[in-house]
Parts: sequence; structure tokens; C-alpha cells
Amino acid sequence: MSTNFSRRHLLARAGRGFGAAAAASLLGAEPAGRAKAVIYLFMHGGVSHVDTWDPKPALTKYSGQTIPTSMVEGLKTSRIDFTKAIMRGSPWEFRRHGQSGVEISTLFPHIAAHADDFVLVRSCYGDAFDHAPAMYLRSTGSQFPGKPSLGSWCAYGMGSENKNLPSFVVMSDGAMKCGPQGYGAGYLPAVYQGTTFRGGQYPILHLATPSGVTEAAQKETLGFIEKMDRRHLEARAGDDELEARLKSYELAYRMQSSAPEAVDLAQESAATRKLYGIDQPHSDDFGRKCLLARRLVERGVRFVQLYSGTHLGDDWDGAHNDLTGSHNKMAAKSDQPIAGLLKDLKARGLLDSTLVVWSSEFGRTPLAEGRNGRDHHPYAFSMWMAGAGIRGGRVYGATDEFGLRPTVNPVDAHDVNATILRLLGVDHHRLTYFYQGRDQRLTDVHGDREFTSFLLG
Repeated sequence: MSTNFSRRHLLARAGRGFGAAAAASLLGAEPAGRAKAVIYLFMHGGVSHVDTWDPKPALTKYSGQTIPTSMVEGLKTSRIDFTKAIMRGSPWEFRRHGQSGVEISTLFPHIAAHADDFVLVRSCYGDAFDHAPAMYLRSTGSQFPGKPSLGSWCAYGMGSENKNLPSFVVMSDGAMKCGPQGYGAGYLPAVYQGTTFRGGQYPILHLATPSGVTEAAQKETLGFIEKMDRRHLEARAGDDELEARLKSYELAYRMQSSAPEAVDLAQESAATRKLYGIDQPHSDDFGRKCLLARRLVERGVRFVQLYSGTHLGDDWDGAHNDLTGSHNKMAAKSDQPIAGLLKDLKARGLLDSTLVVWSSEFGRTPLAEGRNGRDHHPYAFSMWMAGAGIRGGRVYGATDEFGLRPTVNPVDAHDVNATILRLLGVDHHRLTYFYQGRDQRLTDVHGDREFTSFLLG
């Protein structure tokens, strides 16, 4: 048996529930962060970095003027001409927060109160201008659909600490520009794809056993179905989607005992619900998702992906025509819930073992689109990370005076994903899956500019 095959075999076993410590040992990762779980907060539609996390006084100073041609050479959008469009200063004020004095926009007053808990990364960049390719790039390392997502890689390599709940859960506001492939398993076995939970008061449908059906009758029925499916699978060896369907039946049965309790937010105190902005019209939905994310990682779920915004016009992409309106609305929906999540995790001692990531697919242009808009800008944008031993209150990387390009410590999607894996104790070089004749990995041949050492400081 070759070394690579042996590693893949062991990884597959790890994906079936060995847990983080065992998986890290198998992968030979050096100790890094203390993360056992990830909550990934993805702002769908493209958040303007120069209006949120990356203050640009020069942009305000020269607002209304055209930008020097030399600074925008090589940059383009589909809707505006960088050489002719005027610069637009931010309509929001930036203020210093925490003992660290990190500058953050007034768009996020609740999150800003936790400035000392996270590292702000101001030097992200990519080369995908449209939403779906950019979302694929951030999640899978490729602009093209069909590759495994970060959550699927984590589920494959580390499994779940709770066999009665999925290892990878996805919650969104509705249909997204990337579709389900943004959190799919790609060429990994289909069992590692994200399990979607709904919004609102009932995240999982059809968990209750139908009235009049006894537990014995249900077991007998499921046993017969499994027997027939296994017989069907024998004639179709290698059909991982069918195998995943079988495992989903098994998981669904186990979830009947655990999931109702896990998703029952009525167990939470009135103070906790208020902390997350639940029962407030603008923040109720995302607040429920954030609180449910805490309850899931508390119960051993490995990776929870939350999307803020939907492609039906209710997302951060409204900045094309209405920068102030869209960003005020979307920030109001997510600011208090995210701050509540950070505070709650910290109070419960969970932040040390939970990595919280905030990101978007790209930023927005420092230049004006129309009278009150900004176009897509993949060339520079911001994100932040908290928890898992990260020493917060600091900034990593920088962009030029107008927020056009990174000038210090630029990081792409591969560097970010390699860093996330390292904080989980996983070496991104060693987390592989044999496909199309070679060992594939999330970061492909990239990711060597991971910045874990800075985060842990």
C-alpha cells in the first residue's frame, strides 16, 4: 500500500468521526490555533471595504475628482471607467475602538465594540469580478464550480464531534448567486456537502415521526429501505451520491433525537435572545441564525456557514445604485447578531475553541458608479477573524491611499483558506484527496503566504 493511499484511507476514517485532534495527528500538522469549529459569516453581494473596515482620508479629501491614471492602470470594471469616474468619499465616519484603537466605520457600532477580539485583514484580493466566480474562489479556491468547499474539506478531514448532527451546516437568507455549489462537496464523496438549515423558527422540517407510527415500525421501515438501497448500490459500485443518500437517511434518523433540542431557541433566556437582536424586525432572522450557530458548535458541529443576503435584490450588492441605503439596511440586519455571537461565545468559554470568520466575495470601487453607487472591486477588500487563540485588536496588511490595491502583505483566497485550516491544526499541504490522477487539495499549489503566526501573535 502506498503512503498516499494510506493517508487518504486514514483521512476518510477521520472524516467519519476521529475528531480534530486525531485528524491533525494524521495530517502531521504542527500545533497552531485552538479551533475545534468554524463559524463563517459570509456577506453575500460585496461589502465596500472603504466604507466599513478600511478608512481612506485621501478618498474623502479628493472626493469628486478623477483619480490619477497611473494608479488605476490594469484595473477595470464592467460598468465604469476608472480613468473617468470620480472618487467618492465614504458617507460614514470612522472612529477608533477598544484599547487597540482600530478604526472602524459607524456602520458597525456593535461589532466595533469587540475590536480587541479580532484581527482585521485589510489586504485581501482576487481576480474574479462577478459574484458567483468570486464566491467559488473564496470557498473552493477556484473560480469555476465543481470543486469542494472549505466546509466540505473540514468535514472530510476532521469529521464531527457529534454523530447525531451534521458536521457541516449551511444557513442562508435564500437563493444565492453561487447556488448550492458554493458549499458543495465537489469531487469529495457527496456525504461531505453542506446540510442546509432553513431560517425562521423551524430550521429543519419533517423531524417528527408521523402520528400513529411507532418507533419499532419506523425502524422496520427504514431497515427495509436500507436493505433495498444497499442491494441497488451493489450493482453501482462507486456511486458516492447514492452512498451519501443512504448516510443521510441514517443521519436523519439520529437527528430525530438530537436536532429538535439543538434548534430549539425557546430554551434560551430572554437576555440571550435580546443580545442577538431576536424579536427585532431588522435583525431577528440573522440573529436566530447566529444563535443557532453557537448552539451547533456547542454540540460538536465542525463547520457552520452563514450567508447574509440573497440574490433576489436583498443583499450588499444593492450598492450599485444605492450605497447608503443597501449598506445601512444590511449592516442593521447583521451588526447586532454578530456582536452578540462574539460576546456569547466569549462568555461561555467557546471563543477559544471557535474560529469566527467574517468575509465577503469582494469589495466595492473607491470610485462612483452613478449618483450613489459603487461597482464590484475584487482587487482589494477586507475581512476579519476572531477566536481560536487569535490575539485581537490588530490589523494585518494595508491598501494604497485610495483602497485600490493591497500594498502590504497581500493575501488571496488560498492564503486565507490555508490559514483557516492551520488554525484548526491541519496542514493544508497534507489534506488531500486523490482525483483525476493526483492528490488534490483545497489550496492546490498555493497558500504558502498563510499568516497564522501573525494572528496568534
